[in-house]
Amino acid sequence: MMTTPAPPHRARVVGAVRLVEGAAVIAILFLTFFQGGAVNGFNPFDYFGFFTNLTSLLTAVVLILVGARCMAGRAVPGWLVEARAVATACMLLVAVIYNGLVPGTGSAPPWVSVTLHIVFPALLALDWLLIGDRGPMRWSRLWILAPYPVLWLVVVLVRGATDGWVPYGFLLPERGAGTIALTGFGLLAVLGAAGALVWGASRLPGLVRSAVNAG
Repeated sequence: MMTTPAPPHRARVVGAVRLVEGAAVIAILFLTFFQGGAVNGFNPFDYFGFFTNLTSLLTAVVLILVGARCMAGRAVPGWLVEARAVATACMLLVAVIYNGLVPGTGSAPPWVSVTLHIVFPALLALDWLLIGDRGPMRWSRLWILAPYPVLWLVVVLVRGATDGWVPYGFLLPERGAGTIALTGFGLLAVLGAAGALVWGASRLPGLVRSAVNAG
């Protein structure tokens, strides 16, 4: 699957917005990391051990890659479209979990938490829904949602069992294997629901499809 390139002037606008969005998120992440260095000991493994931070970073990179191709008038390859779909679903998971299970800003400034947990996921969802430059995602490929969060969860649980560090209280080892397993399955279920919405929305033409794809 490969998306159809938009006309140069329209593609450049869409691409520029995505580039700026991705670059802004990366700047916010690293600004917060260095400002909070005294708290986390400037340890990137702890800082990017948080699902929000790591997912925001990877999503921003995907946006920059997509935006660069749009600005160059080049088609976005299927693997990159899938990466954006997975990233969008994962950021929707971030928004749901933050607002449902772990509200609060932690050590980050309030505006950073709002940006990464609410504004960024909302912009990604609107981009996916409104900009019709992605083809329909195959339901048989819905499984690609799982590898990244499962790998993250495994690494976190290994760290929790070895050095005692976990990013979120609901993953603390003392909660017990059964409770943590149920929590993990619950998170994957929410991710699956978010992915189903993203996959389903890919079948919509997009409200500005004609503006993007027309000459």
